[in-house]
Amino acid sequence: MALRHKSAQKRHRQSLKRRLINRSRKSTIKTYTKKALVALTTGEDVAAAQSKAESLIDKAAKGSTLHKNTAARKKSRLAKAINKAKAAQAETQA
Repeated sequence: MALRHKSAQKRHRQSLKRRLINRSRKSTIKTYTKKALVALTTGEDVAAAQSKAESLIDKAAKGSTLHKNTAARKKSRLAKAINKAKAAQAETQA
């Protein structure tokens, strides 16, 4: 990309760096969210996995990676999925 102004070139470099950081954080959030859901079936500590995922989501929302409402929605959906899976497990055991 042939940007003419020095400031525009610098902004472009910064945006590329920021994009990589944001992509990495979002990917990590997705990974730990999946780990929290898998922890139910494998019998691992679900609370710890959920806590780690929510912590990463909160950190991303604190910066400019995720909007605060998006972060709240992700945390809510994770909790809802975990509660649903726990209820299904309890039903099959009862």
